[in-house]
Amino acid sequence: MLVIDALGRKCPIPIIMLAERIREVPVGQIVAVLADDPAAHTDVPAWCRMKSQEFVWEETLARGGWGFHIRRMY
Repeated sequence: MLVIDALGRKCPIPIIMLAERIREVPVGQIVAVLADDPAAHTDVPAWCRMKSQEFVWEETLARGGWGFHIRRMY
């Protein structure tokens, strides 16, 4: 699983990082984006819908922020 650490970065940087790197994993695999900007709660799922990628789940990180898990669909 690819983990993109965008902690401390404001949106849209986490989305830009995801868009640049999602092709590093095979189709069907998961990418995790770590972010602590509250805008990521809406931006990451919206990007997934726009790009036909699957938003799988969100987790709260113990150190603060969230992990957004996205399955590469194509």
